[in-house]
Amino acid sequence: MTINRTTGLSPLKARGDMLMDEPLIFERSSEGRPGVLPAAPDVPAVDARKFIPEKMLRDAIGGFPQVSEIDVVRHYTRLSQWNFGVDTGFYPLGSCTMKYNPKINEAAARLSGFSMLHPYAPEETAQGALQLMYELQEYLADISGMDAVTLQPSAGAHGELCGLLMIAAYFKGIGAMRHKIIIPDTAHGTNPASAHLAGFKVVPVKSEANGVLSAAAVEAAMDDDTAALMLTNPNTIGLFERNIKKIAAIVHKKGGLVYCDGANMNALMGLVKLGEIGVDVVQFNLHKTFSTPHGGGGPGSGPVGVKKSLEPLLPVPRIKKSGKKYSFAYDRPDSIGRMKAFYGNFSIMVRAYAYMRRMGKDGLKRASEIAILNANYIRERLKGHYQLAYDTPCMHESVFSDKLQQSNGVTTLDVAKRLIDYGYHPPTIYFPLVVHGSIMIEPTETETKETLDRFIDAMKAIAQEAKTSPELLKNAPASTRVGRVDETRAAREPILRWKPKTGI
Repeated sequence: MTINRTTGLSPLKARGDMLMDEPLIFERSSEGRPGVLPAAPDVPAVDARKFIPEKMLRDAIGGFPQVSEIDVVRHYTRLSQWNFGVDTGFYPLGSCTMKYNPKINEAAARLSGFSMLHPYAPEETAQGALQLMYELQEYLADISGMDAVTLQPSAGAHGELCGLLMIAAYFKGIGAMRHKIIIPDTAHGTNPASAHLAGFKVVPVKSEANGVLSAAAVEAAMDDDTAALMLTNPNTIGLFERNIKKIAAIVHKKGGLVYCDGANMNALMGLVKLGEIGVDVVQFNLHKTFSTPHGGGGPGSGPVGVKKSLEPLLPVPRIKKSGKKYSFAYDRPDSIGRMKAFYGNFSIMVRAYAYMRRMGKDGLKRASEIAILNANYIRERLKGHYQLAYDTPCMHESVFSDKLQQSNGVTTLDVAKRLIDYGYHPPTIYFPLVVHGSIMIEPTETETKETLDRFIDAMKAIAQEAKTSPELLKNAPASTRVGRVDETRAAREPILRWKPKTGI
């Protein structure tokens, strides 16, 4: 094992128990080897063909693996040991907020009164759930400085679409159809897609050399056909859009609205109320900031907050409170309608509610402060080892590049692959696009200083290797079952189906 004598760190040595060969589940299959043998039925057998059309019946599932229970258990246990998740290690993905979430919130979401509640249950039997949703809306409105919130959207981009549809409906309602949305180059990538889906034309605007949007750039782009400015704050390079009040005033003066992508709310809680600095619409990513495990394709939740002028347009149903009773309100003629079946992803709301109640206002503010502190700690300690894209205090994440490593033929991808050998999940790479060869690191508020120090030492060791032994990076990772894959070929020639004859 090679030990770096400067830091005392060493890449992970391949361990036999972790790298034990594991065949495909299909390769474990053996004809007639059932995983479960159910007891004989205690009711008379019925010929399914009497009740089900022939074309919908089959005797067996072709190619389906036949394996014993122990083979199934061992197969998936082994795969889980090869997996990397936030419960096993530091996950510094920038722009994604891959933080540890308290397991007590998972337990709250699994309480039978919540998890077994049917969406068609009568309102009088679901008062606890309705109260939770109502109060969660109020909490989010308070955190953001908005006047009203809907919990219905399924995720961040879905929330963006919801907000933009309300903006379109707003201008239609006042008889002033507008067709354009201004979006800076530091916005989240889903913003332009959501704007197009809502029927708008995107007007791109470049940020200044210091990484933030200027009031002059917005003023030059803003006209009577522009419905809104859609910006991310903090933006995708981790910087606070400090000109936002001036920018909002310019947009409002010309009759437009300001949409803020609130996916990075974990840097603002208790510190900034967006509604007080000119924002009219904001979406929240409960699955990033408010205690829902992130990744794996979902589930998510993307509530949307609005100022009073847009409140009548919020999706139905709304939750209303009359005395001590909670109910759904459907009679809202100006609403844009439903954004999702039923009322949203309820279990995610339970997690967020439990998180907020336990943290309280002071706790949420403290979480933002630590997230910002951790990001700036990494920024300062890695400065000089990697090119810092913007040498200014950041919010929740910092962005570096591979500029210092390029002279030795080492790229951002090489750094990311080598980091795997040191036992860390790589940070976000090559995003945001405004920074060439970007390395985007978000430590979140849940990581300790000791964890950050070990990660920083690993990054420094890799920077040194890039100077003295660049071939180590070019051949990384070396400690995993599968080494460097041809990612270009994988994208262009994906193998999506297992073929028994070839074993592929």
